[in-house]
Amino acid sequence: MHIVLLSGGSGNRLWPLSNETRSKQFLKLLEGESGQRESMVQRVWSQLGKMNLQESAVVATGKSQVEQLQNQLGLEVEIIVEPERRDTFPAIALAAGYLYSVKGVNLNDVVIVLPVDPFVEDHFFEKVKELETLMLQTGADLGLMGVSPDHPSSKFGYIVPQSTSKLDNGMEFLQVSHFVEKPEEQYALQLMEQSALWNCGVFAFRLEYVIDHLLKQSLPIQYDELLHQYNRMEKTSFDYAVVEKAENIVVMRYNGIWKDLGTWDVLTEEVRTPFIGRGTLSEDSLNTHVINELDIPITVIGVPNLIVAASPDGILVSEKNASIRIKDVMQFGDQRPMYEERRWGRYRVLDYIKYPNGNEVLTKRICILEGKNLSYQYHLLRSEVWTVISGQGEMILDGNVRMIGMGDVIVISAEAMHSLRAITDIEIIEVQTGSELIEDDIVRLAMNWEEITQIS
Repeated sequence: MHIVLLSGGSGNRLWPLSNETRSKQFLKLLEGESGQRESMVQRVWSQLGKMNLQESAVVATGKSQVEQLQNQLGLEVEIIVEPERRDTFPAIALAAGYLYSVKGVNLNDVVIVLPVDPFVEDHFFEKVKELETLMLQTGADLGLMGVSPDHPSSKFGYIVPQSTSKLDNGMEFLQVSHFVEKPEEQYALQLMEQSALWNCGVFAFRLEYVIDHLLKQSLPIQYDELLHQYNRMEKTSFDYAVVEKAENIVVMRYNGIWKDLGTWDVLTEEVRTPFIGRGTLSEDSLNTHVINELDIPITVIGVPNLIVAASPDGILVSEKNASIRIKDVMQFGDQRPMYEERRWGRYRVLDYIKYPNGNEVLTKRICILEGKNLSYQYHLLRSEVWTVISGQGEMILDGNVRMIGMGDVIVISAEAMHSLRAITDIEIIEVQTGSELIEDDIVRLAMNWEEITQIS
């Protein structure tokens, strides 16, 4: 069995903590088993580990999320990088090409695709394991996971079963009749009376099934060539391109907690502390949550049922049930993310100014975690000044190696090759100046520190 985790999303529904690069699955708001805060993706990855499924799992994602995944899951996680966003069918097809031509997976092996961020109990992944048995013994085209709904909802798609059957080992499954996409609540209630299940976005299939789909569309099945022709693939969902056209679909019922923590009202049901960050929340502010990533305090007095969320990207104050309207109220443009996590640590934008003559100045607070390093790199359009405010590190600047620590100031001119390895967690104030201050203005020469020391 091989598992593909789909990691995508733009994160608009949990603004301002989520943004174009930090989607909802990366927000460290849940409480882990040892009391530390963890993200949705870290929680799912940990649950896969308990079931000994991590080694058989790969993550399919876009370029903007690679470093966050490495930051939160470790550099060892196997990642398939989509060249551009093209919906779930192209992402799953690319993963299939990778499994087939790079990893040499047998065409009869079962592949299970699931989102990277469901909030579920551990035994959900026991059911994921059972999907392999279900696929091998039924010979179905597709196997799905369905959740028994506890209320009529218009937020989810529904799987309507046709009949119930059992495998030789007593495992129960259902034959699928049809699907209903996000019905009105009254219709959803009728579907519940027909034992319909919420569709939780889990797909199981033999690898050959998706490879055949690629061949029928005259698309390559070799991973490198599929990457090259990725823009040829239609932007469409796996549901539309494959599921709705399959003739023999089975579904396994999961009875347990399953939530999509994609809106503030649902997410805060699982955030155990009402206040995260600096500030004060009065006791009579019942069912109010404050999540503050800023250095300035927030005080909330006597106001119930609110979500107050603050980050460098903005501040949201909303009645919880109204927070689902955020995409209707906000005008999400091309504003650059003000906070990002990278494989080496994180940074926050403190200030940005564009002068009438076209010159720009951008100020960041950067934290590089102990033992991690920046790539060996240079910039074409900007120069930088670093001021170390805490910690120690080893720096390479145009081939010269030096130790740096609190109080040191380093000037990095345009085209100067540089890198930094953190001996302890090291924090730097970086001031960029130039004509165009964009994250893409970076030429990477090497990533690994041992390689960097050899070529510098």
